[in-house]
Amino acid sequence: MKVLILAAGRGTRLAPLTDNVPKCMVKYREKPIIDHILTTLKNNAINDIAIVSGYLNTVLREYLKHEGLKFYTNDNFMNTNMLSTMFCAKEFMLECIREKQDLIISYADIIYQDSIVKDLMCYQGELGIIVDRDWEKQWRARFDDPLTDAETLKIDQFKVIEIGKKPRSIEEIQAQYIGLFKFSHEFLGEMMEFYHSMDRNILYDNQNFENMYMTSFLQALITRYHVGGAVEIHGGWNEIDTLEDLKVCL
Repeated sequence: MKVLILAAGRGTRLAPLTDNVPKCMVKYREKPIIDHILTTLKNNAINDIAIVSGYLNTVLREYLKHEGLKFYTNDNFMNTNMLSTMFCAKEFMLECIREKQDLIISYADIIYQDSIVKDLMCYQGELGIIVDRDWEKQWRARFDDPLTDAETLKIDQFKVIEIGKKPRSIEEIQAQYIGLFKFSHEFLGEMMEFYHSMDRNILYDNQNFENMYMTSFLQALITRYHVGGAVEIHGGWNEIDTLEDLKVCL
């Protein structure tokens, strides 16, 4: 099992805390977010970890220089989105295929319990997506109106069938995507080929190709290949996106 952490973004909504450090180095409960993530992964005996940095790249690399990580860089992080960041580590994904190792993708602004990683590791399928059935409690703690930030997520027979759309009501949200998912090594090659075959000249959920949301890409995979197992959790994680999020307990 390998893990790729996507940590290229600037985190402007966490300013001024991100003026001199990247978003994943902001402290949550007296410890940088990235430390929480690495501890959780290592508690699950995952030590083959890569990270894609961007904003304040040298600061993050210096901070993590003794962690034994593989580093990749999204030099165009200001003009691209999470999906483009993931493909900056194309060589790492190819390494997973060669070594027949499944690959977990983790956002770098989330904190999650050990059991969530264990559940994802145990999932057998081409694409497993962690989804929180108890999402609403956290969203109501973070937002006056959860619908301003939440996205649709619909599940049918333990498969995610819709993800990442703008909801019109709470009923359209059966769970919430947290930014943690896994590709099997058998499916990785097909996923990469599909990405490179996509039309660069059209919009995806109103975004150009370079700024395509990760959820738009996952939806495209779900539609094309009928993959996307819902690995259900009930809380046990946090997203750190704003200064107010630092006050929300795990």
